[in-house]
Amino acid sequence: MNKITEFDELDRRILVELQRDGSQSNAELADRVGSSGPSCWRRIKLLQEAGVLSKNVWLVDPSRIGQGVNVICSIRTKSHSAEHTHAFEAFVRAQDRIIECLSMSGEWDYQVRVVATDVADYEAFLMQTLLKHESVAGASSYFALKVIKYETAIPLPD
Repeated sequence: MNKITEFDELDRRILVELQRDGSQSNAELADRVGSSGPSCWRRIKLLQEAGVLSKNVWLVDPSRIGQGVNVICSIRTKSHSAEHTHAFEAFVRAQDRIIECLSMSGEWDYQVRVVATDVADYEAFLMQTLLKHESVAGASSYFALKVIKYETAIPLPD
C-alpha cells in the first residue's frame, strides 16, 4: 500500500467534499473542487490505492430505526496474551451491535460503543453475550443521555 504524506490543495478539496457527501457523481465532485472529471477520478483512485479512502457508505440514524440507546462500555480482559487478544477482537468484529471498538491504555483494555433498542436489550447483550466471552474479565457501562456531536469527517492536517 502506498502512503501519501502530503496532499496538494486539490487533494484536500476532494477529501473535504467526499467526507461531506460521498454520493455525488464524479462530475459534480469535479465541479465543486475545480477540477476536470478525469483528473478528479485519477486522484480518487490514487487516494484509494494509498488507503486514504477506504469505503463509501450511507450513515443511518440509529434512533430512527429503533436503536436509540447508545452505550460506552469499558472492558477489562483476563489476559493480554496474543491468543486472548485475537479471540476477543474477532468476537467484537462479529457483533453487529458493537459499532466501534478501541484498544485502550490505562485501567481498561478496550472501549466499545454499543447500540441497543432499550436498557433491557443492552442488559441482555451484556449479560448473555459480552460478559460470557472467555476473554472478558469485567465491564463498566455508561449510557449516553444525548449525542451532542457526532462527526465522521476527519480534519486534514495543514
